[in-house]
Amino acid sequence: RGKGAALRRGFQEACGEIVIVQDADLEYDPRDYAQLIDPIDRDLADVVYGSRFLGGPHRVLLYWHSVANKVLTGLSNMLTNLNLTDVWTCYKAFRRPILQSLTLKENRFGFEPEVTVKVAALRCRVYEVPISYQGRTYEEGKKIGWKDAIWGLWCLVRYRFMN
Repeated sequence: RGKGAALRRGFQEACGEIVIVQDADLEYDPRDYAQLIDPIDRDLADVVYGSRFLGGPHRVLLYWHSVANKVLTGLSNMLTNLNLTDVWTCYKAFRRPILQSLTLKENRFGFEPEVTVKVAALRCRVYEVPISYQGRTYEEGKKIGWKDAIWGLWCLVRYRFMN
């Protein structure tokens, strides 16, 4: 059923104090865990986003992926009153009680905008840290496409105004 469905199942089973979203394709480096959890450990944040655009080493992204990310991140920031650089990052850390209090519905990549809108609505303390990123090409197995960007836009509007 997709990424969102798999994440929901994992979140139900989580029992630690902090939950990290780690995609299995290793585009995101597990050596960045310490950076992700540090703001939560220091009680500065409830949710931490790993940003591919804050200076960590990263493989060059596909041009249209970068354009879509910037546009959709800007729209997300306007709708949530957050000031993130990378809403679409798949590297996030949460205090478990916050995460388990969210009613999440998306089955695919709509998880990213849905969780952002819902975290903002709870007025969680959101922090952003630089991470490294080794993005894949479609030939290497990348799955996200332009239809996911359109769906992401719909999710932003849906969860901001219709929930």
